Amino acid sequence: MRSRPVTEKGWMLVGLRPLTIPALWTRAQPTVTDSARRFDRGFLAPRYWPIWLGLSLMKMMAALPFGWQLAIGERIGRWLGKIARRRRRIAEINLELCFPELAPGERAELLEAHFAALGIGLFETALAWWAPDAKLRGLAKVEGEEHLAHALARGKGVILLTGHFTTLELGARFITWHQPFHAMYRSHKNRLYETVMRRERERRSRLPPLPHEDLRGLLRAFKKGRAVWYAPDQNLGARNSVFVPFFGIPTCTVTATSRLAAMSGAAVVPYFPKRLPGKAGYEVVILPALADFPSADLEADTRRVNALLEQYVRRAPEQYLWVHRRFKTQPPGRPSPYRR
Repeated sequence: MRSRPVTEKGWMLVGLRPLTIPALWTRAQPTVTDSARRFDRGFLAPRYWPIWLGLSLMKMMAALPFGWQLAIGERIGRWLGKIARRRRRIAEINLELCFPELAPGERAELLEAHFAALGIGLFETALAWWAPDAKLRGLAKVEGEEHLAHALARGKGVILLTGHFTTLELGARFITWHQPFHAMYRSHKNRLYETVMRRERERRSRLPPLPHEDLRGLLRAFKKGRAVWYAPDQNLGARNSVFVPFFGIPTCTVTATSRLAAMSGAAVVPYFPKRLPGKAGYEVVILPALADFPSADLEADTRRVNALLEQYVRRAPEQYLWVHRRFKTQPPGRPSPYRR
């Protein structure tokens, strides 16, 4: 029997007592689309219970003091680094490829710091989705918002260009204080997690996320003069990609940044988030729109994007997503570095 979608009230069905699972779906706001409010009763199936538990714990994590979040997140991350052997091996290979100048001991320290950042990233995602603005205002410093405003004033839309950092969700939340945006994303395999992710991102950014394959939706957003969040630094295969340097390595990189800018006339405004040392909070740097972009050379444009991303990864390398198989696709004749 097909499960029947109901309204947002269906989310309250998961409020169990005495162990109360917090309402992950609060009262709907008018900026959230109907599709994001719907609840599928199939999500109550036992296979989704671990996801409900995990999401509920995340929401409770968002209420903890910031110092506790940093300390607990770091410990969780270092513990995950010991048991997630496959991801640890991927990160080790990536760091060896990208930082050959470091001694083995220095790379080992960077690896441990990366898993600590991943653990803190769990709390940062919880903060991004569920923490009130009052709790976050004192934690973030956003520089260069005038560059985004200037680019939007052109009326042709903006590509908010960034990379996959552990601070990704929280950095985007800080941007929404200055400008609502659509988030371009890839679908998650778990339907429940994807539904919650879409709902919370839309609730904070005030515009619905857009699947990366929805080209018409993207172009419509740009035509309306809106901003679209985009991170082109994941391996999507050789199709519509070129091999350009990233940390000196020929890296399969999608050319969509240049192609979307050419098709829409949207300005490309890079921004990069960073967690500061200790309890100092976060810094988000918004750069001026890329000048003379796109050019007539698709490969040169993609090389330029990678060089800019690498520059900001080096500012806080432990906060970049090294557990992704970024170099999986290789030029013809070269094996994947992740093969045993």
